[in-house]
Amino acid sequence: MAKGAKRAWQRMLSGRRLDLLDPTPMDVEIGDIAHGLAFVARWNGQTRGDWAYSVAEHSLLVEEIHARSNPDCEPRWRLAALLHDAPEYVIGDMISPVKAALGREYGEMDARLAAAIHRRFGLPAQLPAVVKRAIKRADRISAWLEAVQIAGFSRAEADRLFPAPRPELLQGLEIRLRPPLETRNAFLSRFTQLIAEIDCKA
Repeated sequence: MAKGAKRAWQRMLSGRRLDLLDPTPMDVEIGDIAHGLAFVARWNGQTRGDWAYSVAEHSLLVEEIHARSNPDCEPRWRLAALLHDAPEYVIGDMISPVKAALGREYGEMDARLAAAIHRRFGLPAQLPAVVKRAIKRADRISAWLEAVQIAGFSRAEADRLFPAPRPELLQGLEIRLRPPLETRNAFLSRFTQLIAEIDCKA
């Protein structure tokens, strides 16, 4: 790196050097993603409980909601749901007001990382619009559940900001607050299951 040049990469625990401005699939490792997401707090850490509610835990919930909402969904799109916030393992989780204030640059960086992550695990760089919309619906339902259960929102406030889910969709769902190690392992386990399902259909 030339003297005075700004560093645009991060050293990952796997040993990979991930360029944030020009990420490549070869520098993406699921272990780095699972570890990072397990330590990134949703809601800027403003949640009830003795453990932060991590992006890894949120991702597991979104994948479960997406599967419930789309029971005939292909395993690869369930994998896409699990990885929907994967770029946050290296750029962190920004609440919506901060994303709006940062503008286009944050969104572009997120999109480049998402494309590299998707290609690394056999997904199209850009998800089909119908799949992207379905995952976004699951994401917003998860946000509603988190808002009312652990983030201090009133039911009325959450209903105004997020789509109120159908009661039957919430049956048996729970917000889990676990140590990062447990969440990381759960995320890796679900990833492995989905990859096995995808391989079976190949």
